[in-house]
Amino acid sequence: MDYDLIIIGSGPGGYVAAIRASQLKMKVAVVEKAELGGICLNWGCIPTKSLLKSAQVFEYLNHAADYGISVKGEVKADFSAMIARSRSVAEGMSKGVQFLFKKNNIVHIKGFGRLAGGNYVEVEDSEGKKKTYSAKNIILATGARSKELPNLKQDGKKIIGYREAMTLAKQPGSMVVVGSGAIGSEFANFYQTIGTEVTLVEFLPRLVPNEDEEVSKQL
Repeated sequence: MDYDLIIIGSGPGGYVAAIRASQLKMKVAVVEKAELGGICLNWGCIPTKSLLKSAQVFEYLNHAADYGISVKGEVKADFSAMIARSRSVAEGMSKGVQFLFKKNNIVHIKGFGRLAGGNYVEVEDSEGKKKTYSAKNIILATGARSKELPNLKQDGKKIIGYREAMTLAKQPGSMVVVGSGAIGSEFANFYQTIGTEVTLVEFLPRLVPNEDEEVSKQL
């Protein structure tokens, strides 16, 4: 066997499992085709919270007088700087996972992993070359992907997904956000706060339908 454990996916499920397994003296490898840390660290939870923090500070400054603070001059939202800060925070978190992998002797196999039957994992690299690895144990921690509606095909320009929403070159004047789950509500909050005219569309009877009804009422 090449490894005691191979994990497909390096998000919060995958990298935490890898570190713990290594601490338990297992020989560990993690298969990841993109940035270490997965969607959460690079394109989800962490960078969106960075954007929300920038929006919160902007809102505080606009209402500084409410807190007994006098701010002279115009307060402007620098959209490009906010985006750059968010990407910088995500990059720092990903580098932190790289450091933890090195510290715990975890091997990063870069590529797209597939179960190959039995105790084998096939990994295809960016050039299409395939290599098979073996392990006593295999963990699938592949996470999820954004859902695309049949009548709203994403083109990356007019109709965009969460990745484009976090890396736009220019702040849009108006925006329709389809879906009021955690991600949709976060983007609606951020863009509306910094001056974009936002319409939030939800098919179900209430906002954030997967949360408690009290949360929906508050929103």
